[in-house]
Amino acid sequence: MKLIKYLLDKIPQIIISIMGFTITIFMLNAFKVESTLKIAITIIFFIVCIFNIGIDYFRKYKFYQSLSNTLDVLDKKYLILEMINKPNFYEGEIFYQTLYDINKSMIENVKEYNLSIIDFKEYVEMWIHEVKIPISSLTLLIHNNQEKIDKRYVEQIRKLDNYIDQILYYVRSENAEKDYIIKEKSLQEIIKNVALKNKDDLLASKVKLDANVNNIKVLTDAKWLEFILNQIINNSIKYKRNNVESYIKIIAKEDKEKTYLSIYDNGIGIPKKDIPRVFEKSFTGENGRITAKSTGMGLYIVKKLCDKLGHKINIESKKKEYTKITIIFYKNDFYKIKD
Repeated sequence: MKLIKYLLDKIPQIIISIMGFTITIFMLNAFKVESTLKIAITIIFFIVCIFNIGIDYFRKYKFYQSLSNTLDVLDKKYLILEMINKPNFYEGEIFYQTLYDINKSMIENVKEYNLSIIDFKEYVEMWIHEVKIPISSLTLLIHNNQEKIDKRYVEQIRKLDNYIDQILYYVRSENAEKDYIIKEKSLQEIIKNVALKNKDDLLASKVKLDANVNNIKVLTDAKWLEFILNQIINNSIKYKRNNVESYIKIIAKEDKEKTYLSIYDNGIGIPKKDIPRVFEKSFTGENGRITAKSTGMGLYIVKKLCDKLGHKINIESKKKEYTKITIIFYKNDFYKIKD
């Protein structure tokens, strides 16, 4: 709060005060009051005015300066009312009460919005579970009658199942902390489950899967990690190269602080210009536009879940040669929970 701007704002009041003082002096002259008394009244008038302006300025300066300084260092600006004292002047009280009413209204609206979002997510999850029942039945039917059913229908059912999984995990990823438990899990067991889930796709696409993870264990949530690996392997199958023997290799290595799980394929690869953006939401890139097989959500959800689980994920690729995705697990005894 600057003094010059404050004084400029007070100009109308200062002018009125000076006019009142001038009228008083004229009246004193009319009544032929002694000069000494007029001088004394003038001095008292200006002293009172200066003190009045000074006290008013410093009261307001203290409040507004505190408000400004607090806002500068506060990340969550909406918490400002919790950090400042209520002012001791009338204008400030009106301002403070206005902020309070606005903040209260905002909190109520945000609460109402969050409740509607929660209701919507619960409905989506319920809908997904209901839809997955007939899809699971269709998948089983297809598995038992592969020779009688057109492969095009088989592929569409698998796509549908994968997209529904993406929706489910995307919805859950917003509050993933409530749905996962970090435990020490065997990579071998997790990869076995992923291989079984993708067995039909691997066979149909003639893609060889080779895993070498020994008996390495990592701190993770098995269900979420299985989904992550499913998305990566689905991409490897989807973007395999024609006229070559396609394969996916999964290798795990560890040191004292970290475990590295690498998923390597010899597919069509990713153009160099697209690599920095592959984890962006809805980014399909050159491959997605050419093949029209991508929604741009798979790797986005994978990255989001890795962040939630405390894992790091990297990707490297060369067009028409390979793609390598590495998930890094950190070791920490604090999280070890035995089954």
